Amino acid sequence: MPPSAADPARADALPPDDPVDAPPPGTRPAAAPDPHAGPDADAGPAPSVPAACDVAILGGGLAGLTLALQLRQRFPALSIVVLERRAHPVPLACHKVGESSVEIGAAYFERLGLAEHLQQAQLRKFGFRFFFSEGRHDLDGVTELGASRPLPVPSYQIDRGLFENHLGERVRADGTVFVDRTMVRQVALGEGEAAHTVCWQRAGGPEQRLQARWVIDASGRAGLLKRQLGLAQDNAHGAHAVWFRLKGHLPVDRWSDDPAWRARCATPTRWLSTNHLCGAGYWVWLIPLASGSHSVGIVADPRFHPLERMNSFERAMDWLAEFQPRLHAELDGRREALQDFAFFRRFSYDCRQVFSASRWALVGEAGRFLDPFYSPGSDFIAIGNTFVTELIARDRAGQRLGAHTQVYEQIFRSFYDSTLALYVDQYGLFGDPTVMPVKVLWDYSYYWGVLAQLFFHERLTDLALLSQLRDELALGQALNRAVQDVLRDWSAVSRRPNPAVMLDQAAIPWFVELNRSLLDTLDAPALRARLREATERLRTLAEELREHVLDEHPGLDDRALRAAIDGAVLGPGVALPPVQRPRPRLLEALLAPQASRAEPALA
Repeated sequence: MPPSAADPARADALPPDDPVDAPPPGTRPAAAPDPHAGPDADAGPAPSVPAACDVAILGGGLAGLTLALQLRQRFPALSIVVLERRAHPVPLACHKVGESSVEIGAAYFERLGLAEHLQQAQLRKFGFRFFFSEGRHDLDGVTELGASRPLPVPSYQIDRGLFENHLGERVRADGTVFVDRTMVRQVALGEGEAAHTVCWQRAGGPEQRLQARWVIDASGRAGLLKRQLGLAQDNAHGAHAVWFRLKGHLPVDRWSDDPAWRARCATPTRWLSTNHLCGAGYWVWLIPLASGSHSVGIVADPRFHPLERMNSFERAMDWLAEFQPRLHAELDGRREALQDFAFFRRFSYDCRQVFSASRWALVGEAGRFLDPFYSPGSDFIAIGNTFVTELIARDRAGQRLGAHTQVYEQIFRSFYDSTLALYVDQYGLFGDPTVMPVKVLWDYSYYWGVLAQLFFHERLTDLALLSQLRDELALGQALNRAVQDVLRDWSAVSRRPNPAVMLDQAAIPWFVELNRSLLDTLDAPALRARLREATERLRTLAEELREHVLDEHPGLDDRALRAAIDGAVLGPGVALPPVQRPRPRLLEALLAPQASRAEPALA
């Protein structure tokens, strides 16, 4: 049974006072594995590896192992070999970041038969939560954005070590050959119908060759095929991240003695949220892990906060003392609980191509990576793996791959570009208690209303439906780009008031219903109607935003947003219906005057 709404994490309680028993290791930059480095020392008994297989997956992390499960689920007789660099089992808590899932990723994992593990071994997430707490010790004295009770569709906080160990056991039990402590030496891609050849070695063993009809690069930032084929490509997002784990959970619900503040949420479980401590140019994540640790990360735009100010634990602590002193006070007395520390100088990147009609593909971080904000990593794993599975299905049916490969590449690219727009040049407004709540509401309306609907209703590869929705999808993308620009311009002139109130997403009926609607079962015509309704909702939100911003700041340039609302992207002569004007307005709860934020629904 899934956790109840009143019990988002298997326990309706504050986090336990965990013992501290782990010494702090040294700090290090996080780097992509060296594809030319040798394997570890003796790896113990090796599993029997065939000389040939249908699919070779290079990398046994989250992307590679879930793809193996998805392929086995679709094709019980498929021969699959997974070659993984790390030794299994992997460490708990300090294995990898990317620990928070959202709706698409969580649904994907459940679709693969992992619901029982998620519900019993991981933590049910209490949504996203934002505190505009720069320079403040009093979390109860600033604006809080979040939900007072869990929304209908579940997501999870995932200890990656615990999860990937379970995935490794599952793929082996399903008949996949999973070999750890391996190093891929070379990949020779066959021409035409010829098989691909993977040269690999396990620690302590000889080099071996594996023939495979399909080769899937799931090697993460090592990017084996991306490097070999020269596919790497930068994007316009230059943010960096530092992170560390500590033994014991952070008791966010105890960070205020104010009974009214504590009573804002139905349960004392704010600590189960992905808590964001926000300021201009950065955000700090707080993510609890089921193994008893808490993950802390600082993600920043270097134009505001250079990496050199936070690229060691001591420097990060000094930075927190200045910008997030309440968190610093909590951590300062727990330095002995430090378990690891790492950083990426520039974590976001692009890739020229991820799917090929020549029967290779890149999945997960071996291809593209966006930003940890909104936790899209597992979503894009789910989407990419689904396209790969469909291409392999077509190949096994003897169908041509060229046209579908190109269309899937275009669709995946459009999803990536639309999501990247949420981050590029937007970090400056993250500390704005007026603008940022509107951005979060818009971003989630776009996500739940369009992309998540396609995934939940299993229509990502329905090219006929996607063709029928071409105009709606193009209009949504144009609206999103224009709204992001207006949000940034608005924040540049915002007064940034920061009242001590909670903006309760669970008190916005249409927003809650949009989340719940992901659980519906719709046929193609009904889903087409829903996505057209979603596009109209986005037009309404955009028009309400435009009117409000111009009322406050008449000089702001709204031409691009007005053109998007009018459907200019659809071409000359296209006449869209007038924007709907519901009452109350969709943005009423967030765009009301500051005084109204103390009303009972939002207090």
